[in-house]
Amino acid sequence: MTASPSAESSLHPALRVLVVVLLLFLFLTGVKGLGDGFKLLGQDLLDSFFRATENPFVALMIGILATTLVQSSSVSTSMIVGLVAAPENPLPIENAIPMVMGTNIGTTVTNTVVSLAHMTRRDEFQRAFAVATCHDFFNFLTVAVLLPLELATGLGRRVATALSGLVSGMGGVDYDSPLKGAISAGIAPLHWLAEALVESGSSRGAFIAIGSALVIISALVLLVRVMRAAMQSQIESNVTRFLGRHALVAILFGAVATVMVQSSSITTSLLVPLAGAGLITLNQAFPVTLGANVGTTVTALLASMAVSGANAQAGIIIALVHLLFNVTGMVMIYPIPAVREIPLRLARWFAGVARQSRGWAVVYIVVLFYGLPSLFAFLSQ
Repeated sequence: MTASPSAESSLHPALRVLVVVLLLFLFLTGVKGLGDGFKLLGQDLLDSFFRATENPFVALMIGILATTLVQSSSVSTSMIVGLVAAPENPLPIENAIPMVMGTNIGTTVTNTVVSLAHMTRRDEFQRAFAVATCHDFFNFLTVAVLLPLELATGLGRRVATALSGLVSGMGGVDYDSPLKGAISAGIAPLHWLAEALVESGSSRGAFIAIGSALVIISALVLLVRVMRAAMQSQIESNVTRFLGRHALVAILFGAVATVMVQSSSITTSLLVPLAGAGLITLNQAFPVTLGANVGTTVTALLASMAVSGANAQAGIIIALVHLLFNVTGMVMIYPIPAVREIPLRLARWFAGVARQSRGWAVVYIVVLFYGLPSLFAFLSQ
């Protein structure tokens, strides 16, 4: 019996394009509303949050926890962009950089959880778990190198600031465009609703911030569903063809596929069952994962286009920091065989441990992605 097609997959191509455009508009509207909401929340609440993120390790944990809870680095990085670019009382870029790095770690939980579906077959599970955790270990290694470097030198921020100046000066980039006016008009009903239902300014700010966050999450979830319905079958049918070619082709494939479905979790999670079935190897999957890491930064770049005002450039800077972090990690680790083998060897070793005692896989996910970040977030209060 064949499964009935989903509503997303049965959409006419022209209608699907219209839906995608509408969802992107809602997403940008939500980012704008998030900044507006935090503007109204009040200085005391913002100060307490910003004091917690002054500790870079705590900020890193907050980024991990936020991403694991919403199951999407696209959502968490877009929210960080909105906070950094808030018209008043913005989140300092220095505090946001470790949070963005944490989102890269948090997003790997999805494909690691997917690998647990193979637990009943030891050989399959070992292959699937190795492909899932190579993403984890790559991001751990990148953060371990680049976060101390950033804290010591501020190099990533300085480079992103220089690039943001070039981007802001490019022809055709106009933040007073009709799109900005449309976005402001789009968020206006939420402001009207907050004024009608809530009396105090800070409570209105919380109402608008929560409502905007729900708009961001809903828009991205629906966008992923629509794009996945259009792209997933093509990805599955073509992935092995690209993986057998040069690593640069595999990296490009991972980046393009992630941009198309707006989710690195989908791209990397597709690799897990293919590895479990023995259709691809760990060495073939790894460059696709790196490409997916770069592709997912497009969402934050889109979010930075939605902000305006005095801190608009700060939103672009943090989005570029996210891009530079992923590109630098890839260039730093992948081209050198001895360095490239570090996350691969760790993934193989831990997959062997989990094969013998599969409970370690569950402990690893619960403690690393939820337990430790929650503990540090609690202790920072």
